[in-house]
Amino acid sequence: MRWWIRRWSGRGRWDWHRLLRMSDAQNKTTCCIVGGGPAGMVLGLLLARSGVRVTVLEKHKDFFRDFRGDTIHPATLELLHELGLLDAFLALPHQQIDHFTAVIGGRKFLVADTTHLPVHAKFVALMPQWDFLNFLAAQGRKNPNFDLRMEHNVTSLIEENGRVVGAHAETPQGPVEIRASLTVGCDGRHATTVPSAHLHVVEKGVPIDVLWLRLSRREGDPENALGYINYGSMMVLINRGDYFQTAFLIRKGTFETVVQPAGLEAFRASMAKVAPVIADRVQEITDWEQVKLLTVQINHLEKWHRPGLLCIGDAAHAMSPVGGVGINLAIQDAVAAARILAGPLAWGNVTEETLDAVQGRREFPTRVTQGVQAMVHGFLGGYLGKDKPLTPPLMLRVLTKVPGFQRLTARLIGLGARPEHVRE
Repeated sequence: MRWWIRRWSGRGRWDWHRLLRMSDAQNKTTCCIVGGGPAGMVLGLLLARSGVRVTVLEKHKDFFRDFRGDTIHPATLELLHELGLLDAFLALPHQQIDHFTAVIGGRKFLVADTTHLPVHAKFVALMPQWDFLNFLAAQGRKNPNFDLRMEHNVTSLIEENGRVVGAHAETPQGPVEIRASLTVGCDGRHATTVPSAHLHVVEKGVPIDVLWLRLSRREGDPENALGYINYGSMMVLINRGDYFQTAFLIRKGTFETVVQPAGLEAFRASMAKVAPVIADRVQEITDWEQVKLLTVQINHLEKWHRPGLLCIGDAAHAMSPVGGVGINLAIQDAVAAARILAGPLAWGNVTEETLDAVQGRREFPTRVTQGVQAMVHGFLGGYLGKDKPLTPPLMLRVLTKVPGFQRLTARLIGLGARPEHVRE
């Protein structure tokens, strides 16, 4: 923004030109990152460490919100190790999970064991995302190249001669323009950058939605992440210390037409039936306000970029909550983008070929992950709502007895199809 504030100079004149120069300097940067989520913060931190001036625009005044992605997987923890930040991160309050169990039809199966992964932190860390983002922000602010601006709600992109040259944002002080050599959309599945840039989104049909709620956790409850499937329902319990973050899966579009009309008592009974371990506390849900509907999407951009703009993370590919890998895939995007872009940004030569290299690097793991999620959706979509006992599939009973199966699934969940690494 050009701050039209009058200033009386020593010679008795309004010094407009000096104010304009100061304003323009503040609102010009090398890389403007739209969105202060995990992808945006990691990209900003890495580029700043590489000597690139970055400005991260976050629309909220703080990070204290209820996110769905609070699992920090081993691949991300390894990146923190490579940055020399792992010990400081693990000093924050968190829980650790190294085994993943599914209870299907009343029978328990060990699905993944991360203790054998070739990384320094052989577990998934559970931490509220606001704590993770505050941690990244604190690390970024130590670098003079890193400029995080809260309460900057990007409303549209700035275009000149067919090229994106920055972003318009609303702030408590009024509208501003942030101009940059490159703008990166990290603004999530409801991105402003995507429609503003007229990028084409390819939607994949998803048969499920998720109800997100909390139930108390008590002494003696299971430590590891548990998924329960039975009686036409699926429920996931994530250990958060003194409570379970709980995901209850339903058929898409049935929350307002089926679940709510049936009433809270029926909903509580469904939870207790599929996961008897929490049957003694479902009465804690006394109002639908305690239940948040998460609309599940799987999509991807046909093209992640155009001149002057790149989209990564959920802005480029919305992921299903299956596997809890969305936040980590977004961070992997940021690491690859920082490695590919740092040099061209420093030289002032970011071409479409450079941006296409980022998409080329990250499109394969995105498609692989979404393909696996679609397979899981196919099974769940055909089962949810059928109120009958489930016999564990023969294939699952065989695979979980195959040596190395739990290690393979741990690699897919913990490291992903193409883990990225930080190279200074």
